[in-house]
Amino acid sequence: MDGYSYATPSSVLEGQAEGSTVLIGEVATATGVSTKALRFYEAVGLLPEPARTPAGYRDYRDGAVARVGFIRQAQASGLTLAHIGEVLAVRDGGQAPCHHVAGLVGDRLAEVTARLQELEHTRGELLALRDRLGALDPADCREGDICAAVHVDTQHRPD
Repeated sequence: MDGYSYATPSSVLEGQAEGSTVLIGEVATATGVSTKALRFYEAVGLLPEPARTPAGYRDYRDGAVARVGFIRQAQASGLTLAHIGEVLAVRDGGQAPCHHVAGLVGDRLAEVTARLQELEHTRGELLALRDRLGALDPADCREGDICAAVHVDTQHRPD
């Protein structure tokens, strides 16, 4: 070589100038999101449509990596893509979305709490069914029963 030591970037995007652009594969590598997911985010409006290179490749602005990182973290925190789109729209409109996010988080917590209660009820039903199945003698099954352990109350149907 020329006798000089050069630092090498530790990631795909390290060392790129502010305002630079990156190709879809570089965004995918930097964020751990597939190129298919990136195209989907673009199609549903979570990522702005990028410019194209002369060869037709997507050429994302450097902010795309941070935006995709936000999308991933927001999903991991339980927000839906629709919620994330709302938050991004607030931010893109020039406003800090924190109060909006707080409302969404409160709503999602209520939904998750209700779902956990439903799941706990289902768990109780499954435990009871398992107990009935454990005590069941297949010889006790009547011809008209599909499974004697699963009781069907034809007198009291839920509305």
